[in-house]
Amino acid sequence: MTNANSLPHAASTQYKRRKSRVVYIGDVPLGGEYPIRVQSMTTTDTMDTQATVEQSIRMIEAGCEYVRITAPSLKEAENLKNIKSELKKRGYNTPLIADIHFTPNAAELAARIVEKVRINPGNYADKKKFEVLEYTDAEYQAEIERIYQRFSPLVKICKEYGTAMRIGTNHGSLSDRILSRYGDTPEGMVESAMEFLQVCVDHNYHNVVLSMKASNTWIMIQAYRLLVKRIDELGWNYPLHLGVTEAGDGDDGRIKSAVGIGTLLSEGIGDTIRVSLTEDPEFEMPVAKKLVQFAKSLQDNPPQKSIPQYPEKYLITPYSYNRRKTTELENIGNAHVPRVIADTSQSILNHVLMQELGYTYNENSDKWNTADMAVDYVYLGTKPLTFTPPMAVKFIYDYSTWRRLKQENSYPLLQWNEFLSLNTPLPFIPENEHVLPISPLKNPIFFLNITDCKIFWNNEYTTILSHYPNAVLLLQDTSNHYARYYHRVVHRLMELELKNPIIFGYIYEDNTDRETFQVKIGSELGALLADGLCDGIFITGTVNKNSVKTTFNVLQAARTRITKTEYISCPSCGRTLFNLQEVTAKIRAKTEHLKGVKIAVMGCIVNGPGEMADADYGYVGTGIGVVSLWRGKEMIKKGVLEHEALDELINLIKEDGRWQEADLCS
Repeated sequence: MTNANSLPHAASTQYKRRKSRVVYIGDVPLGGEYPIRVQSMTTTDTMDTQATVEQSIRMIEAGCEYVRITAPSLKEAENLKNIKSELKKRGYNTPLIADIHFTPNAAELAARIVEKVRINPGNYADKKKFEVLEYTDAEYQAEIERIYQRFSPLVKICKEYGTAMRIGTNHGSLSDRILSRYGDTPEGMVESAMEFLQVCVDHNYHNVVLSMKASNTWIMIQAYRLLVKRIDELGWNYPLHLGVTEAGDGDDGRIKSAVGIGTLLSEGIGDTIRVSLTEDPEFEMPVAKKLVQFAKSLQDNPPQKSIPQYPEKYLITPYSYNRRKTTELENIGNAHVPRVIADTSQSILNHVLMQELGYTYNENSDKWNTADMAVDYVYLGTKPLTFTPPMAVKFIYDYSTWRRLKQENSYPLLQWNEFLSLNTPLPFIPENEHVLPISPLKNPIFFLNITDCKIFWNNEYTTILSHYPNAVLLLQDTSNHYARYYHRVVHRLMELELKNPIIFGYIYEDNTDRETFQVKIGSELGALLADGLCDGIFITGTVNKNSVKTTFNVLQAARTRITKTEYISCPSCGRTLFNLQEVTAKIRAKTEHLKGVKIAVMGCIVNGPGEMADADYGYVGTGIGVVSLWRGKEMIKKGVLEHEALDELINLIKEDGRWQEADLCS
């Protein structure tokens, strides 16, 4: 069993890439000191040699270092030979990977042709029928022996031919046997992979890569961390393939991938990555390369002292989600969702800028409409309001301005030196208020701006701070790498038993392209959110609709604040039975107003009831022009014609009372 409070291999405050063994995949080795590799998967019919070759070339020229191709049966596995031959004729020697699910015989054939095979333990030699099974220990061991016998031939072939293998566990496609014993959990994912990995070890075959993919970023991050702990304790330092499966398309897919993959890369975990977008595969490459560049940039940051573990009573572990317990101040902290604060102190706040922040004024009704992605607080600095604002938003002023205006629904922001000046003699609050006619320290809530977090290691200062549980700490220390340094700060506050809510400042740079910013903010904030350490985000720099929307998208991707529909859509492959991009766009157009509803769009049954384990509803291709509809893990309708399927999906949502008309949600 693992120590629940121990940190993963790369402690969250110290960047050091995990040292893995080298796995040889054709002429492009993986792991060790080699660069983090990027890869993707074709979406063409594997039997269409020309189309698959052409798409592979587009992927390779975009930067893809390994090309994965589905081989659902023997005929597709056999055709990999033609695809590989044609690519070589055209001067491309990029290693090919055969993607296998239910067909061991196809894997055994493909392993003789391509440089790597990927198998999924949940359905390669095990059962997936959503049945609850009861096993005695003897029966369970007998099943493991059966898997051993069924999997060993592939291991022997891979060893003979020098073929690499990825044991790719997916959250939604765990076998019924694993689910019955471990549940749909990170522990179950790791156990599933370890059973197959043990077979490889027993055969002295080590050209193995491991993955723990999920569409739920919490599950994905926790599973990889747990896997690293397990295999490193055993000295099995196999390299890791990172990915958030079924991430979706557009901004959502990029940010979700950044939260999951970027968080692990920042901890030194990961040797190859795949960004799974519901787009043409070559469009995944720029995002993947930006994530690799993010990881490279961490090497230049100053090291921080590592944290051995979080205090046990706070229940903060790398392997499960628990929110840090904080004092509830107004609507900040404790069980409240993370709040979003926008800094408009360098601009003139007017109706136009308010619209950028999520508030629209209707002149006819003289009322404000509030969007789901509307900021909670606006920092005005020294600039007073010049109009009547919406009631839903609160305002923050610099202390001297707040004191002068005495405006309702507003709060003071103190700089650290201002805060200290109000504490003379130290460390007690003055009993009288002769220093200032209005004391922010006795306000129910005030914000304390901290630009140098080293103050938390000054005992005199922390003694003062301990008297003010009503202070919301706004951290804007940019002198160190964001996530790792702030982890250490939060750990220090826990040591001191200070429960002040924490808002993390984040600078939006207008000269940064949209995709780069999405990768950066998702990667840097991901771990803080996924580990339950964040009570809010303070957007500074260029504050506009884009930076506000991106911030809310990060919160949604990290599952800490849900403000819209979530789509779990697979990136497509040769098994897909309809045009995923078109269908996903149509479903999104009709349902994107359903806040909090999770809809999975899957191209085939492999990426259907299993991979969409987290969804409320599923739209799954089951034949040419035919769809099945699911509620959770239960098939509700099968054989639905594709041109009727969207309407039938909407009817299913209506039957459950979860439908709203779009105009009522605006």
